[in-house]
Amino acid sequence: MKMEFSIEKTVKQRYSVRTYDNHTLSTKEKDQIKAYMKSLTNPFSIDISFQLLEKEASANGEKLGTYGVIKGAVDFIGASVVQGDLALEALGYSFEKLVLYLTSLGLGTCWLGGTFNRSSFASAMNLKEGELFPCISPIGYPISKKRLLDSFMRLAAKSDQRKEWKDLYFIENVSKPLSQSDAGEYAFPLEMLRLAPSAVNKQPWRVMKDKDSFHFFKNGALKTNGERIDIQKVDMGIAACHFHLAALEKDLPGTFKKLEHPGIDNPDHMEYEFSWVTE
Repeated sequence: MKMEFSIEKTVKQRYSVRTYDNHTLSTKEKDQIKAYMKSLTNPFSIDISFQLLEKEASANGEKLGTYGVIKGAVDFIGASVVQGDLALEALGYSFEKLVLYLTSLGLGTCWLGGTFNRSSFASAMNLKEGELFPCISPIGYPISKKRLLDSFMRLAAKSDQRKEWKDLYFIENVSKPLSQSDAGEYAFPLEMLRLAPSAVNKQPWRVMKDKDSFHFFKNGALKTNGERIDIQKVDMGIAACHFHLAALEKDLPGTFKKLEHPGIDNPDHMEYEFSWVTE
């Protein structure tokens, strides 16, 4: 399948941009981004609502703010989804695909799940009853010189570090780490998944290979934002996006399914999410 951008190049190029050049995007750029938003789909077949928001355009006249975490950003992207099974995972998938596309255009982004004025953004989004609004991202051109706060936050979040294969991927059960050689042609999608971003870099995904399937689990305790939304389910969607786009780029067979019985017992402290089933 022909992709709009190189997965490996774009995944390695993406980083969290917190300081922008204080200029709004052009009308042409906004139209291009809006068109791409409308084209976005996800393997869970769940509709995601995206909106491109301007800092000065809150519905109640209040400026859209990020408590000083983001500087110079004029434009933002918000996403919402109707509450339901795999809704947050679908949102994470579609939002991350958008983030990677924007990265390929030379634009900066930064996932924000808590450090923003939620009420003003929710007002600007015109949320409907039953919709979840877990996160936003600024969008714009990054400045070349980073603030000291940027460097501190990257260090505090360990943004440049990722867990090793042996801590993330297993074969049949958690006592058997999955090697890259055992992963075969799926070593590339799993490596792209390993490099995916997550809230405070928790990397909650664990993947269990069993025969020709890869079962995805969410590891650890509930991680919520200010509205008690399990933000790690968004992370699982981000993980699915990286894995899926890499598999599509390599024309690898398979599809995501949530199985009633994945055939593997849930390991301790892990919650079954979905499976990649080859056909």
